[in-house]
Amino acid sequence: MEEKGMIHVTVDGEVRAYPRGTAYRTIAADFQDRFPWDILLVSRDGKLCELHKAADRDCTLKMVTARDKPGYQTYERSAVFLMLKAFYDVAGRENVERICVEYSLSSALFVLARGAFTLDRELLDRVEARMRELCARKLPIEKKSISTDEAMELFRRAGMVHKAQLLSFRINSHVNVYSLDGFVDYFYGYMAPDTGYIRCFGLELFENGFVLRLPAQSDPGRLGAFRPSKKVFRELYESTLRSQALNTSNVAELNTAVSQGAATPLILAHEAMMEKKIGDIAAEIAARKEVRFIMIAGPSSSGKTTFSHRLSTQLRACGLRPHAIATDNYFKNREETPRDENGQYDFECLEAMDVEQFNADMVRLLGGETVEIPSFNFKKGAREYGGNCLTLGEGDVLVIEGIHCLNDRFSPALPRESKYKIYISCLTTLNIDDHNRIPTTDARLLRRIERDARTRGYSAQATIQMWPSVRRGEENNIFPFQDSADTIFNSALIYETALLKPYVQPLLHGVPRDSEEYIEAKRLLKFLNYFLPIPADNVPKTSLMREFIGGGCYHV
Repeated sequence: MEEKGMIHVTVDGEVRAYPRGTAYRTIAADFQDRFPWDILLVSRDGKLCELHKAADRDCTLKMVTARDKPGYQTYERSAVFLMLKAFYDVAGRENVERICVEYSLSSALFVLARGAFTLDRELLDRVEARMRELCARKLPIEKKSISTDEAMELFRRAGMVHKAQLLSFRINSHVNVYSLDGFVDYFYGYMAPDTGYIRCFGLELFENGFVLRLPAQSDPGRLGAFRPSKKVFRELYESTLRSQALNTSNVAELNTAVSQGAATPLILAHEAMMEKKIGDIAAEIAARKEVRFIMIAGPSSSGKTTFSHRLSTQLRACGLRPHAIATDNYFKNREETPRDENGQYDFECLEAMDVEQFNADMVRLLGGETVEIPSFNFKKGAREYGGNCLTLGEGDVLVIEGIHCLNDRFSPALPRESKYKIYISCLTTLNIDDHNRIPTTDARLLRRIERDARTRGYSAQATIQMWPSVRRGEENNIFPFQDSADTIFNSALIYETALLKPYVQPLLHGVPRDSEEYIEAKRLLKFLNYFLPIPADNVPKTSLMREFIGGGCYHV
């Protein structure tokens, strides 16, 4: 017989009774000794809940730490809130014009700060000391619902005009805001219950701003190594300047443009910027007479195929004759493919490629010989030859796309001067607002969800499920070599999330509520709610986005 006023909570198969209305934080404390890292959230029957919430019925709980993606995002968000509170305390609210959390860099967040202060080591030391003081006091991070109009007025008075502008596009009558010792802000996502949970952080000057260093998700108890790619940072920074030139550095400004009927000029302007960048790369390649191999690599859903086509068009305009080669055609036959620790074929490791044959063919081409280029039959798992012969003459260049193209171990026989290496990635610089950034991985995941559904018939659930494996392959085989590239091409388009919204939303709604992938699908749906949709009508047929939504002029 059920005890009066009691509920039963199941954790890892163990059932315990608690008084109805017990805070999840209390329940989490009873199980904390089973986890090496702080429990930051609970998943109640597949729904994420903050620890201040109360259990009001029988349920099954899963504890969420910073080793889990939602927990790590919660830690990052809470650390940003702590940093902002400390910065305003130290610099003085009246002296801070704007603080913008821009993008992630090697287990850290790059931050720009403007105002009547000098951003130097002494100031950062004082801010970090204040953060540690607030952490030691274990101050509550309180959540409350207020009317949207009240929130907009609050943020206007605080000088957070973009945050107020963003909320003006929300149709909900109320929004949730967080407060920390009198400092109020709006965040996209969950928070830790108090400042005592945010113990691992550091501040360092970097370029014209500073970084908030954070732990790595793989080891939440220690600061992650800070080894940023200077080339990626420069491309991100230049992309930020381009966004500012279009008056579209955050979602509020993008929504304003859409609502005022200015989406088409914005689309065409950004497409023109991208075309100019591709033209500049082609001109640089043409100026290097010794270059015969253009090696292109980048993470999943970066738009490598369309970029290769557009670059080839620009190369032709420069008087060169490009020929496309996909490194996938140099996979080893299936029986020679190595397996991973789970016994599955590992198609992403370098050892899955026939490096010897690829180099032999490329060296012969470089020497002026005629070479029969293979194709790989993925159904049979075997390389085939069908008479596709190629000879490199004056002005001929090879445009080679593949996961290992930046790794010199893939092309050791080719002289360095004969190669021009391009790293392409979707490095979005558009933020929700000054304090809520958009991870570049989210932009790529949305692209892939739509393309997988359209071209492969995959559900959003299937794409989300395989995404962690895709990310691990990128971490091992692509990111370590990005700084070896001659140039970095940012394939992010400022309008793309608004464009993808009507395509991806229905797919995400199809993820079953009882599946493990539902939490991520729900997070993405909430994220998409910030955007006004943009129709595809005026997106050029040459646009890189056509690789994902269809209707392009290239065969991709």
